[in-house]
Amino acid sequence: MKLIPVSPHRKISSSDLFVLIVEKGGDPKLPPEIAIPSAVTKGFGGDAREMRLTDAIKGPAKRVLLVGAGNGTMDTDIFRRCGALIAKKAEKIGAESVTVGYALNGHENALGLGQALAEGLVMGSYQLEDFKSDRNKASLKRVRIGCEGDFKKGVVRGRIIGEANCLARRLQDTPANLMRPRDLVEEARAIAAGSDQVKLKVFDEKAMGRMKMGSLISVSRGSEEPAFLIHLVYRPKKKSRAKACFVGKGLTFDAGGISLKPSAKMHEMKYDMSGGAAVLGAMAAVADLKPDVEVHVLVPTSENLPDGKANKPGDLVTAMNGITIEILNTDAEGRLILADALAYAEKTIKPDSMIDLATLTGAVVVGLGHEYSGATGNDDSLVDALVGAGKRCGELVWPLPIHPQHEKDMKGSVGDLQNISGPATGAGSSTGGAFLKNFVGDVPWVHLDIAGSAWGAADRDYQGGASGTGVGVRLLLEYVESL
Repeated sequence: MKLIPVSPHRKISSSDLFVLIVEKGGDPKLPPEIAIPSAVTKGFGGDAREMRLTDAIKGPAKRVLLVGAGNGTMDTDIFRRCGALIAKKAEKIGAESVTVGYALNGHENALGLGQALAEGLVMGSYQLEDFKSDRNKASLKRVRIGCEGDFKKGVVRGRIIGEANCLARRLQDTPANLMRPRDLVEEARAIAAGSDQVKLKVFDEKAMGRMKMGSLISVSRGSEEPAFLIHLVYRPKKKSRAKACFVGKGLTFDAGGISLKPSAKMHEMKYDMSGGAAVLGAMAAVADLKPDVEVHVLVPTSENLPDGKANKPGDLVTAMNGITIEILNTDAEGRLILADALAYAEKTIKPDSMIDLATLTGAVVVGLGHEYSGATGNDDSLVDALVGAGKRCGELVWPLPIHPQHEKDMKGSVGDLQNISGPATGAGSSTGGAFLKNFVGDVPWVHLDIAGSAWGAADRDYQGGASGTGVGVRLLLEYVESL
């Protein structure tokens, strides 16, 4: 689908559907060249997400859709939802071309509203039909939005961010036998090939062995698929204002290893690479948005399966920074691959800030449900920055503590650390953060536990339900924008 900003002063092009977004209590005033039956507008209040569809009786559009934007506060999430509703309705009626005739060019938040509308249009049109023999081909080909100034800038930015979110969701939703570690590597290659400012390094198991990444390599022992560490870097052409590093857990399938998961819902463990999907999606957008910030993306990617060579409960591994880890539960593997990736970033990248995203614990789902990502870290200002970014973009973040008792409970009896806490401690998401804290040194760092928010979230028109949400993409880009 092409998203095309056009001048609001130009003659309206012919289209299958003309859309007018109306504030609550506002007058649904159509352009003079378009007419609809007068009864259609009667009783239309403009409540958020209210819609009314009718045939046009005059003008360049075959049909007209009125969409309510709510009570005049111009909430960006409502605009995002409006965009998604427009895309879905257009698809439902088989429209190939849509014209959106509403643009708040003079509004104080025109930039944010334009971005949100474009994000919703793109994200609302997402569907993964690639693997169906009777797949539905998308009908919607083109959306024109009458806009100028900051609203137009927002539309351009929102299209890029929406497409990055959809990229992450495609990676998430693709079955695990078609989205293996090697396939994530190819996705990273495609991102690097699309920009002269993005470079890629890929470390295979031999290279990681030379760097003494014993923790990361250990997780793939039970799989025939080798592990990789993906390192993408974007460097601005202007002087960089900051250096940020995003690390995403890339477990393309997690059966739990020897500590085998229950079979119920195990098919959902293709989503255990959602952190990796998010940071790859974010880098794809960074390449197009071109911020004056140096951005590094790391994806440790692996499968966790049971086999004669797999990690066993009680095994000991050594991470890149020399810390020894006692594996008490092979299903706590995400922290094992993240440990070496974080240590690598701390040693070789030396970023100003580091954020990792991982579907790390079921505990965060119990504590926060599917609407928030949990944040632990060693820097309160960075946590606050992500909470603020989450509020602005709609990907909500809730801070969780790392108490000294959580750190104490991760100390090992045979090794320096153990990879799970004792049952008496609880607070599994916090103890997971306490474990990871050992591998970041003094770098300001936040761990985002997205096990709840990565899939299964409430339906928001532009995302939600059983499929992947692409959570983290918009949050990271909002954070980069704030630097």
